[in-house]
Amino acid sequence: MADQDVKMLIERIMAEARTHQSARFSNEIYADEPILKTGRQMQNFLPDQYRKMREISRWQDDPKGGAGRWLSEAELFYRQGLLMADFEDDCPYNGTFKSYFPTYNAMSDRQLRGYFTWRAQVRRGTVEETSTSFAFLYLYELICGIGVDDPLDGFSKIKAFWNAYRAFEPGIDRFARVWLQDYAVFHGLDPKLLRDSKTVMFDNALIELRRAARDLAPAPTPSDLAPARRKTSEPTLPLPPDEAGEERLMAAINALSTYNLDNSRLDRSHHRDLRHVACAVYVRMARYYDTHRKTGIVASLFGEETAMPYTMFASAVFFAPERHEDCEYRLDPIHIYRCHNGFWECMRIHGSRQKSSKLGEMMRACDQRLRLALAPAHPLKEEKVPKYLAKIIDDEIVAWLSWDAAHQPVKIDIDLSQLGHIRSAAAQTREALLIDEEREDGTPVEAEATLIEQPGRESAPGMTAEPGEMTIQQDEPDKPTVSAEEFGVMAPLLVSAPAPVTPASAEATNKLAPAEDAFLRALLEQNTAQATSAVERSGQSEDMLVDSINETLFDLVGDTVIEFGAAGPQIIEDYEADVRGYLDHE
Repeated sequence: MADQDVKMLIERIMAEARTHQSARFSNEIYADEPILKTGRQMQNFLPDQYRKMREISRWQDDPKGGAGRWLSEAELFYRQGLLMADFEDDCPYNGTFKSYFPTYNAMSDRQLRGYFTWRAQVRRGTVEETSTSFAFLYLYELICGIGVDDPLDGFSKIKAFWNAYRAFEPGIDRFARVWLQDYAVFHGLDPKLLRDSKTVMFDNALIELRRAARDLAPAPTPSDLAPARRKTSEPTLPLPPDEAGEERLMAAINALSTYNLDNSRLDRSHHRDLRHVACAVYVRMARYYDTHRKTGIVASLFGEETAMPYTMFASAVFFAPERHEDCEYRLDPIHIYRCHNGFWECMRIHGSRQKSSKLGEMMRACDQRLRLALAPAHPLKEEKVPKYLAKIIDDEIVAWLSWDAAHQPVKIDIDLSQLGHIRSAAAQTREALLIDEEREDGTPVEAEATLIEQPGRESAPGMTAEPGEMTIQQDEPDKPTVSAEEFGVMAPLLVSAPAPVTPASAEATNKLAPAEDAFLRALLEQNTAQATSAVERSGQSEDMLVDSINETLFDLVGDTVIEFGAAGPQIIEDYEADVRGYLDHE
């Protein structure tokens, strides 16, 4: 085709209207523009530092010529982390990274670049939400001392990052709280740094419960002596009450109980009453556990204080280049860490670290039964509680309300309207006492008034209207201070206890199980083998079996019949005849 033909064809194509609408033949003119990304920011670019990190081999030769060894995942992570301690990148990653134990080896090149870009922003104070595995990897670095100036700096960085990132992932609390505590223990930091931790606050509450159970509970009766029966009206706690001590105990109870008395409606109107009764009931129950259980109340509810092996930074990728020196670290009086030959152990109360539902049951029963006495207009639904617990609560309510009523301030009413008459009468009396010489000398006869007259005020009820007389109303000290009308539905608690029911009546409502019957007979005969066999037949622990028997026979004597002594469970001597009569009748 001739050149002339080609030119004509081109002109024809360009003349068509649709050609001008095509993007390929637009009139747009392109100019020079800056490149938006640097070479370092390109996804396919990998800085040399990453290659150096990848080159760290898991196999390590012995420099002395001996056999080499394989590095653990934690040690390899530690060595790679030291190499990358000060490295920063500028290539954000918008994907996700998930790993149960995230390490550098578990990430692709793009994920690595994204992590070190995100870490650079964190170190500048900008914590942004990212893959949770990135957050854990950063915590691993800190507990291994990567990017940390000193232990105190590491503690501050762990705590600051945890507090910031928990807004995005609350589940991090479960691990970060423990690792922060372990970090302080491992590096021997001041325990005061952890004074606001949940662990320390929980321990402090346990310490207060143990102190109250030890110092306030009556001393146990020696096993060789008959236990003294407590009078119903006898107060358990000192009266007048120790306000500060009761406040500490109540705060500890609320911290460890599933039922918080601070949230009770009764606490707002009768805080003093509820506080004293709740504390007294707890102390009484501590005494009950001492005599009716193998372990005390704190051990029964929360566990025994024992030493057990401990793993520092559990569930974390952690490596220490040198073995830790032998040491002892006291987090608090009941939480102690010890290291010996590189192995750690922890002495603390091992058991439930949660609020106790049994303690909550006690406190709710206190609230419910005290409301019947003080605020019957706002009752709580009654729930079934052991009979011995109900009796303990009622005894403490009666003892406290009786004492409180007897020690109410004496009311004195003064009728100020009578002061004018008193002043006049005093002047007349003084005039009558003057001798003639004093009158001639001009001695004033006007009485020096020191009281201010207030005319126009009506006389108070019970005041006389005779001149020169002031009437004082005062409570009669010999009158009963507690009445049935005063305590409403609690009035039956204030009268003497009814006579114990007969064995026949007890049988009508209570029936011992075969294993319980056998256990009672074995105790009466002091046959240890038969008692052990009865416990095995019952399918429950000895403590629970004793509780069940005490609950069944409570109506028989109005008290528990079995207590734990030095030799184990035994029937209280005062009630042996009642128990024998019940079993013979049955």
